[in-house]
Amino acid sequence: MLAKMLKGAVVAAAFSTLAACASFGGGRDAPLRPPVVTDPAPIVSGTMRPYQIRGRWYRPAEQPHYDEVGQASWYGSQHHGRPTSTGERFDMNALTAAHKTLPLPSLVEVTNRANGRRVILRVNDRGPFVDSRIIDLSRAAAEELGLLSQGVGEVRVRYVGRAPRTGGGMAMQRAETTPAARPTPYSPPTTPIPAVSEAATYWVQAGAFSDRRAAKRIADRLGERASVQDIRSDGRSLFRVIVGPWPDANAAEQARQAVIARGFGDALLISGG
Repeated sequence: MLAKMLKGAVVAAAFSTLAACASFGGGRDAPLRPPVVTDPAPIVSGTMRPYQIRGRWYRPAEQPHYDEVGQASWYGSQHHGRPTSTGERFDMNALTAAHKTLPLPSLVEVTNRANGRRVILRVNDRGPFVDSRIIDLSRAAAEELGLLSQGVGEVRVRYVGRAPRTGGGMAMQRAETTPAARPTPYSPPTTPIPAVSEAATYWVQAGAFSDRRAAKRIADRLGERASVQDIRSDGRSLFRVIVGPWPDANAAEQARQAVIARGFGDALLISGG
């Protein structure tokens, strides 16, 4: 996460956002109609300037037609109360999110592709800085979307418009739906494979490998709470490096962030029981 406000000046262009009554929409992928935003917050000075993270440049821009499908992750207690890129305090219990390039603050519609749940979120931070992920959710947003225990999941993100001066997040659809059947190819380590058999609540999957010796070396690097588990996936033998267990999702998420910091950017939070 980008925890500091980006320096610099940018003219905040005030214009009206999409105005319509709140609605649940007609179908599973039908756009939601966001609430009226009569007094949009100005874009925070400096947050639209290009910036560089880990050698890669990001170029924020107005993207009125932004509509992307990709992976979402979430962040919680380890960032709670810290300043976001807008200068607002991160509240893990609020419906907020982080995005690499959308205007700050703004509103997005996020749909969990696995269950059809949808929310409107206030984007007030930058991130996640992992190529395979397009949005980072607050803990509350992940819970509304049904991603809290899964940790990472496929979502659709649509730009809604400028955010109000405060708030703007809301749960729009909680009913579960059955997604259309479609194949999910195995792609280690970003695709979770069968759940850990132990009865512990949460684990972190650092990766899954075809070479047991390579998996053991990585487990040794990650410390005494890391171990190698032999599994079968798509008829193949794989060796999964797992770290844990932890009794709750918040503790496990802190551990996941530590694993990411060790160089395993696609570490997953998984349920072990």
